Amino acid sequence: MLFQSQQKIVFVGDSITDAGRRDVTPYGSGYVNQVRSLITARYPELRLSFVNRGVSGDTTRHLADRWERDVIAEQPDWLVLMIGINDVWRAFGLYPHECVPLPEYESILHDLLKRTCCETRARLILMEPYMIEPNRSVLMRRQMDWYGEVVRRLAGEYEAVLVRTQIAFDRALHYTAPEDWSDDQIHPNTAGHSIIALALLRAVGFELS
Repeated sequence: MLFQSQQKIVFVGDSITDAGRRDVTPYGSGYVNQVRSLITARYPELRLSFVNRGVSGDTTRHLADRWERDVIAEQPDWLVLMIGINDVWRAFGLYPHECVPLPEYESILHDLLKRTCCETRARLILMEPYMIEPNRSVLMRRQMDWYGEVVRRLAGEYEAVLVRTQIAFDRALHYTAPEDWSDDQIHPNTAGHSIIALALLRAVGFELS
């Protein structure tokens, strides 16, 4: 288990991380709360603290605007970041002007991670953006994979823990259909959030015994 006694873990991202945290306070009803609950139950002696700073609808541009308040000011021991879904998805909806091109996405993320390493003691956990779609030739899925490649590259550069979120869904989709996990191939139902939570727990060395 990578987390150590009395550390603070901050989660930041978009609606997948947010998961209604203003209504189901303070952790939301998604993977963040599942991870927090399981780790707290399994490792109560660590007395960890968890903070959810997901905001529904965010792209990397929005994230940059609130980085000082929601990340730097929190001074986390661990930062868990998943962002990029809206950066891609906006190109396929009503607001294509709000999509974030791949070079800009990488540049913003690079700057945010560099700043975090310089201004906090946080270790990084980077989670791939994903689409719950097994056909990799589908345009949006193909573009999401490109953004995932950026995350993997940055994880290597910053020696971050990498969570292979897309692979976790791809494995499940060998046996199931996208609608088993989400109504829109993006926002997970409870079981879909469990896929994300399990991928994260494996990455940080969670053990049942």
